Amino acid sequence: MSESTLVPLQRLREQLRAPRTSPILPLQGPQSATREPIDRLGRPLRDLRISVTDRCNFRCGYCMPRDVFGSDHPFLPQPQLLSFEEITRTARIFLGLGVRKLRLTGGEPLLRRHLERLVEQLAQLRTLDGQAPELTLTTNGSILARKAQALRDAGLHRLTVSLDALDDAVFKRMNDADFPVADVLTGIEAAQAAGLGPIKVNMVVQRGVNDDQILPMARYFRGTGIELRFIEFMDVGNTNAWQMDQVLPSSQVRQRIHEQFPLQAAASQRAGETAERWSYADGQGSVGFISSVTKAFCGDCNRLRLSTDGQLFTCLFASRGHDLRTLLRADQGHSDGDIAAGLRHLWSQREDQYSQLRAQGVAPEHRIEMSYIGG
Repeated sequence: MSESTLVPLQRLREQLRAPRTSPILPLQGPQSATREPIDRLGRPLRDLRISVTDRCNFRCGYCMPRDVFGSDHPFLPQPQLLSFEEITRTARIFLGLGVRKLRLTGGEPLLRRHLERLVEQLAQLRTLDGQAPELTLTTNGSILARKAQALRDAGLHRLTVSLDALDDAVFKRMNDADFPVADVLTGIEAAQAAGLGPIKVNMVVQRGVNDDQILPMARYFRGTGIELRFIEFMDVGNTNAWQMDQVLPSSQVRQRIHEQFPLQAAASQRAGETAERWSYADGQGSVGFISSVTKAFCGDCNRLRLSTDGQLFTCLFASRGHDLRTLLRADQGHSDGDIAAGLRHLWSQREDQYSQLRAQGVAPEHRIEMSYIGG
């Protein structure tokens, strides 16, 4: 590492240690309010993404590059993490505001000890209409083979596995942990056998890095019942050395696949869905394209993110969070109704549309790292 990079890296590490936060205000609000909150752009709150750890055993360059997240990186100490009971309380409050889907993320969420206990607690919760929330998880698949059955037994519905290549050399180079692709594929098979599904596989595509894996990945997952989704390389955080020339537009990815396996447009499954879905013309399943860079989908984004230490972020590209942990642990004790009023206010003031503004040359100077708030 050159001497000229030391100062920027030091500053980045300081930012990672102390993400900027704001309080959730006001706590007091109309206690009789029952209408589900709508943000300033008319978007409802439907999806809560819960990070359960900031740790990961991979060092993927687009998320946790090793030169920043090295062996000396100060991960959050255990007392700062939300307990399973605090997470469950938070999820219950959000379900009362209209949330219908809970996704567990990280870091790598399966590194959180006894995660199945949290899954079991969340599976007992109910949405406003009395239904069990959709309960899902995103993982790198590294220890999925030995966790899949316990997660299913605890009540997990489905999961998404991150997998950026089938070629072992390419995959190891990208995860920067010498982890073999065969073990991830074994984990996916174990998840299928346990009845977790439908399973989705996410591939982050970087031009000149792993774009030669597009067709092998499509070929491998066709006809398996697993939906493969291609994600444009995004400028999340400040450490992944994002450059526009490394972005391979989804339209080009789709064309490559279409030339080998003809595709036809498929209907969206729900409002706020991040992926544009296309079906194989021969009926062998479907693929998805997440085009946050070239085809922003901010207009119907209905997601909010909770970091592992209890900070709320209204956008994946946020520069500032909102402190929920203090309210959960306050000595005077805030009721669920008080906290719900604060969350209702927070969402009602939301106007995030980063991906659309990026196209206009507008971007915040500092963005929270994806490994801290989950993808």
